[in-house]
Order: sequence, then structure tokens, then C-alpha cells
Amino acid sequence: MIAETVCSAAAAAGLGIAAVTAYRKRFLAATRIAAYSLVPLGLVMTGVVDWLADTAFSPTAWAGFGVLGVAWLLFTSSRAVERRRGGTRKERKEAKAGAQSDAVAPAASAPSLGAGSRQSAATRPAAAPRAEASDDFSDIEAILKKHGI
Repeated sequence: MIAETVCSAAAAAGLGIAAVTAYRKRFLAATRIAAYSLVPLGLVMTGVVDWLADTAFSPTAWAGFGVLGVAWLLFTSSRAVERRRGGTRKERKEAKAGAQSDAVAPAASAPSLGAGSRQSAATRPAAAPRAEASDDFSDIEAILKKHGI
């Protein structure tokens, strides 16, 4: 009963402020104030205020809010752990199997460095990088000559 009285008084005060604002020729602001002031009155008339009052003083309702909070906490913590680990269990197994089967990338020219795959200095091809480097420099020299440098 008190909630209805307070909401009705707030609506009446808001409509009064809207009338004063409209008197000052600020019609858009007055319309907005009137709209906000009619919300509590509408909530009282639809019964939402009674429902909220019954819910606010009900231990069962508060226990329900507690259960919802625990459910939300469990959900968010499980999502955080899943992100930290890198996906679901199935995704991790697939990634692990893919990493073991593809020790060398398909387009790689030399094997990736692993535990026993290091080459000695004598077995490395030394001429190939120098040939590529001279090709790169010749392109750069051609560009520089083109610009007169």
C-alpha cells in the first residue's frame, strides 16, 4: 500500500515539473519528463509493484536468486577455464594429433628442428643462399639505377 502511494506521489510530482517546464516553452523536455513520471504510475496500475513487493520479502525468491547466481558463477568460471586451456577436450585431442603427425610443414624445404634433426656445417648447402642473395641485390641495383641513384 505504501509503495502505491509513493509511486503515485512521484508521478504527480513529475507531472508538475513537466507542467512548469512546458510553461517555460521547453516542450520537448517537458514531454520527456512527463513520460518518465508516468512510468511509476503505470507500474502500480499493472501490478508490477505488488509482484516486486511480494518478491522482495519472500525467502524462496531470494533463494532462487542465489541459485541463479551460483549457476552464473559456475558457467562463467567453466568458460574461463576452457579458454585458458585452449578449447574443449575434443579440440585439444585433435590439435595434439595434428601436431604429432605434421612434424614438418608440407611446404617446408628442410625439416624442422627437432631433437635429433640438426645438420652439421659440412652437410648444409652453402651456395644456395648466396645465389639467392645475389639475385636479391641485382633487383635492388636495378631499382636504384632506374631512379638514378
